[in-house]
Amino acid sequence: MNSPSQQQVQCRVVGAEKLPTAAGNADSICAAIASAAATGAPTARFSVEVRVLGQSALAATLTTADGKILPEQKFASSDRLLTASSIDFFARSLVETARAGAR
Repeated sequence: MNSPSQQQVQCRVVGAEKLPTAAGNADSICAAIASAAATGAPTARFSVEVRVLGQSALAATLTTADGKILPEQKFASSDRLLTASSIDFFARSLVETARAGAR
């Protein structure tokens, strides 16, 4: 994947084997983050490590281009498993956090 936004967003997913089928896989999480960055913060450069905590919870650590580590971001669904749309929501919130943290 060589689009400009994906070159600006470095993504790593740990524990992807815990994801429910409806949520996708590590590649789909990183693609969702890159897509959110392309539309929500096209000039932002950051890296993200997403940890799959279980079938209904994620955590992520963001590092801005200048090396600033932002507070850990968590996402959990208390009443259902993760889905592709919940991954998209989390991706958009990560991009907003990265954009705000780079200011």
